[in-house]
Amino acid sequence: MTLSLTGKTALVTGGSRGIGRAVVQRLAADGARVVFTYHSAEDAARSLNAETGAEAVRCDQADLGTLPAIFEPVRDGLDILVNNAAVAFARPIAEITPEDFDRILTTNTKFPTFALKAAIPLLRDGGRIINISSINTAVPAPGGALYSASKAALEQITKIAARELGPRRITVNTVSPGATDTEMLRSVNTPEGLEQAAAVTALQRLGTPADVAAVIAFLAGPDSAWITGGNLHAGGGFLI
Repeated sequence: MTLSLTGKTALVTGGSRGIGRAVVQRLAADGARVVFTYHSAEDAARSLNAETGAEAVRCDQADLGTLPAIFEPVRDGLDILVNNAAVAFARPIAEITPEDFDRILTTNTKFPTFALKAAIPLLRDGGRIINISSINTAVPAPGGALYSASKAALEQITKIAARELGPRRITVNTVSPGATDTEMLRSVNTPEGLEQAAAVTALQRLGTPADVAAVIAFLAGPDSAWITGGNLHAGGGFLI
């Protein structure tokens, strides 16, 4: 591993657990100064700060009023934004409530969109924006209408942002993890479902947060400068 991000500043949303935690660890190991957000996992945020030196900022993505606070530590300039934080729950369309709709679309689409907007004047030319989607936009499952829709919308916003920010050499990409062994995945799947997901993955296992973080670190680094508007499926061959 090289210190390819030395001198860079990164902001990672939802960085205390799961994929986000692995991203913070990887970007910090690659030399970046990292700020990350967390919602309720205060102990996990503290331990990550102690481990990596990354700065933790509490944030509730269901409330746009918390948005300005997450950018305070990076007012002097930003190089990398990773929109990772999200919520997921299974709900058949026949049981969806307006509250369900507002919660998922605000957390997974609205907040990341306005975080991207807030980042634009802070991003240095040649910066990186990486939005985390899901393989579920390509492999929709019963009960996942709201989650898949929220992520599909973010994918489209990513493509438009890539066009708009291209003149500044700012790249904007999506990473869509496959079945990745996190608390979120286990909360919406049965053990049998997880076994089946591993079985249909070409590499014959669930992904790890570190697997996905490596892909994100590539997009955050100098070797990805000619990739923008793309969607990298980081799923070990779950979808081919």
